[in-house]
Amino acid sequence: MPNRLLRVNAYTTFDMLDAEAVGHDFTEEAFAVLNVTAPRKNPDHVRLELELDNSQLDHLPAHADKVTLSASEARELSEELASYAERVEKAQQETDGE
Repeated sequence: MPNRLLRVNAYTTFDMLDAEAVGHDFTEEAFAVLNVTAPRKNPDHVRLELELDNSQLDHLPAHADKVTLSASEARELSEELASYAERVEKAQQETDGE
């Protein structure tokens, strides 16, 4: 990923995901980096970072999106993710059982 803005190393949460950038007049697919982090000293927030591989995008300049979450917001997101993961797993098990 040339011109990478986010640091990617052994601790990066996900370093190769399928992603999609959607605009009013375009949809583009690219690999992406998704990371969850918090400050090492005196952590007061959780940061969610997403960067799509700009070499695969025609409509967007190189950029990274970041969201800052409080501890309670991060827990709420975690619960939502777990709930949807269970829903997907259940649907896959039903499909595999047919």
